[in-house]
Amino acid sequence: MLVSVHARKSVCAFRSPGQRKDKRVQSFSELQISSYVKERLLHASFVTPTPVQAATIPQAIEGHDVLATAQTGTGKTLAFLIPVMEQLMREKKPGVTALVLVPTRELAMQVASQYDALRGRQLPPAAVVVGGLAEGPQLAALRRGARLVVATPGRLEDFLQRKSVDFRALRILVLDEADRMLDVGFLPAIRRIAAVLPKHRQTMCFSATLEGEVVRLVTDYMKNPVRVAIGSTTKPAENVRLQAFEVIPEHKQALLRRLLVKETGRCLVFVRTKRGADRLTKALNHDGLAAATIHGNRSQSQRTTALAGFQQGRYRVLVATDIASRGIHVEEIVHVINYDLPEVAESFIHRVGRTGRLGKRGCASTLFTRSERADLQKLERTLGISMEIPRSSDSQPETLAIRDERDNKVHTRVERNPRHRNSTTRFKMISLRGEVLQGQLGN
Repeated sequence: MLVSVHARKSVCAFRSPGQRKDKRVQSFSELQISSYVKERLLHASFVTPTPVQAATIPQAIEGHDVLATAQTGTGKTLAFLIPVMEQLMREKKPGVTALVLVPTRELAMQVASQYDALRGRQLPPAAVVVGGLAEGPQLAALRRGARLVVATPGRLEDFLQRKSVDFRALRILVLDEADRMLDVGFLPAIRRIAAVLPKHRQTMCFSATLEGEVVRLVTDYMKNPVRVAIGSTTKPAENVRLQAFEVIPEHKQALLRRLLVKETGRCLVFVRTKRGADRLTKALNHDGLAAATIHGNRSQSQRTTALAGFQQGRYRVLVATDIASRGIHVEEIVHVINYDLPEVAESFIHRVGRTGRLGKRGCASTLFTRSERADLQKLERTLGISMEIPRSSDSQPETLAIRDERDNKVHTRVERNPRHRNSTTRFKMISLRGEVLQGQLGN
């Protein structure tokens, strides 16, 4: 059976078998959680929950399994950290109480960092278990009695095989970015890890999409999960302005520089290849734009330094491959620029999701050449969107006016929700038991 949650802004109602009742969560202070956790939230200036938090946390606190889908940037991390912290406050027994599995070491470090910022003195530090970093400090954190483990499946499975971690006391399992974990091939490792976990536990699963393998995970490892669906996960958020610039290849870097110079805040630039990321970063720094890069060939130390510098303002521009399109949560990114078109529509969603987070306004620009017109149109049809097409005679963004070649008149076009009667989508919808009611994010 699948229980459903319908959320609109910070109001949620849930329907369970044979009954329906409303739960309105306007403030974290209304949650049935310990006074200590409330104090820590207030200390961190968390007052009003986002829609996914308002819908998820009350159900998780009551011990229900939760399956949640929501757009990126909606506060999913806090939606599972608060129930985890509450369980840690209630359960004082030694041993690992909660396990959070994530697809990348960057996301693991981000989750642990947010937990450490909230936990205060009454809760112990988290242990981060990831590949690409020295295992000595990770093993030491486990031996010191960490009760929350945030891990990537590969390194955790290695520790389990060596009997370096014990999950007999586990109460909560969180699968964060579940679809991404399956995309990168972690399904066999997840299954082997789940096989050694206690059968009687609470499981929370957060995913941007619900495709076949994610549904099978839900079927195999969750018990009567509450289904939380917030907004559309196959379209960019409404508060993000979408625009595309047609440019000849030799003017592409000049257009990018012009876009970056016009911004005063953080900008995230996506490219398709690692070599392209390195070349573009070097060129931007040569032009006086403080830029760093992050991609799969960079060492963990280099990636951490680049991300920290971007967060702290030493670098205003971060050039990245799609490794950063999910799991990198940096506040106040005002502009995402697709220097290269993404290979699949889903990557576009996750790239654009880095801006306009938590209801704030953002901008996403996509650069394309004449030979890529068909690819851009296919992307729009797949996602059911239409981007503004600013043009000027030199292919630089001087105005949002565009010229209609048929009547030679200049006019503007802003179409955010066009009807695509004949469009198709690559996202295959899987039928789940129970009713799923979609909620819309408020601005």
